[in-house]
Amino acid sequence: MTRLNGVIAAAATPLDAAGAIDFDHLVRHCEWLLGAGGCDGINLLGTTGEATSFSTEQRLEAMRALAHSGLPLDRFMVGTGAAAREDAVRLTAEAKSLGFAGALLLPPFYYKGVSEDGLFAYVRSVIEQAGASDLRLYLYHFPQNSGVPYTIETVARIFESYPDVLAGLKDSSGDLGYSAALARRLQGFDVFPSAEGAIAKAAEFGFAGCISATANITGPLASAAFRDPVDTGSLQKAVQLRAIISAFPLVAAVKSALAIISGEESWNRLVPPLTELTMEQRAELRSALSNAGVDVVAA
Repeated sequence: MTRLNGVIAAAATPLDAAGAIDFDHLVRHCEWLLGAGGCDGINLLGTTGEATSFSTEQRLEAMRALAHSGLPLDRFMVGTGAAAREDAVRLTAEAKSLGFAGALLLPPFYYKGVSEDGLFAYVRSVIEQAGASDLRLYLYHFPQNSGVPYTIETVARIFESYPDVLAGLKDSSGDLGYSAALARRLQGFDVFPSAEGAIAKAAEFGFAGCISATANITGPLASAAFRDPVDTGSLQKAVQLRAIISAFPLVAAVKSALAIISGEESWNRLVPPLTELTMEQRAELRSALSNAGVDVVAA
């Protein structure tokens, strides 16, 4: 299977009026991201996709909708992490069965102060119960949200135990030193920082690309910069747009930005406890995007 690389959008998840996943809209959005949206791949049902706000059944339904859509699953990784191990096993096994290019596994995120042995045992049990054969697993390092870090030593231990299973890691910590240390230490291990600015260091540090929430908006610019390191203009514009969007609560702002550029107000819906941007915030975001040269639909 082709390894994921380049600019991967942490796809937002559209909702219907009842607050359930709008599967048809989700498929259309993913199709757009892989086309005009300029992205090399998609991280389905991650943090930006509000995965932990959905039940296991809802997540399985979304995975199946994408799998049956005809879109190229070799360009998708899908979030399968859950606090309950059996839920993570079920989601990971389904991701493998359906043919996604990878499963992205959060650590168990309720208990804090988890030991290296405990975290290793959790990941090992997910791999063994989901079935190591043909499984491509990525770890999701986001200690600010999960409260449980994948330390470099733990990652190395898992990789050494399952070199044919563990494909890489998404690093949402914002610590490029951590990402660079992993990329240097583990040969054949794909590291994806979570912001477009890391593209400038991709060649130097050996990053496989980036997995970014704001790639829902910056995809064409970020991809151009990844393919051509000399294209500093595209990278600067992508970084500028990320800064504009991340000045607001990130998931709500990504969705609001999608509403602003598409004219589909349904993008503003979020699953509680997350809340949509206020009308004042939306107006401020619209103005900032327009001033930055983004085509916006008239309000």
